[in-house]
Amino acid sequence: MALVQKGSRLITVDGTTYRWRLRGRPTYDQGLVLSPLTYAVEHARTPGTTLVVTTDRPHPSNWIGTAGSPVLPAHVADSIRTALTEGWIPENPGSPFHLDGSAGFVPFR
Repeated sequence: MALVQKGSRLITVDGTTYRWRLRGRPTYDQGLVLSPLTYAVEHARTPGTTLVVTTDRPHPSNWIGTAGSPVLPAHVADSIRTALTEGWIPENPGSPFHLDGSAGFVPFR
């Protein structure tokens, strides 16, 4: 399933263009800082399997006021490279490929 183009950004990593998107409003658990920030990445020209990256930081728009740092294009590029080495094939259709980088996330209690 293709990402919504509105609000998405293009990034070129090692000569290949990808589209990535961060959800603008947090999910309920992200708003309460019970789960970490996630974002999605797909191949820009031939979207197939979506990469879902879980970070170790809270959503910047959480409701608790916990400071969250923005996702920078360099972080997205690193995640894409890591997922590719772990077997993500972005042009092939299939279930989402999950990349879990949530180690160190501390939920709000």
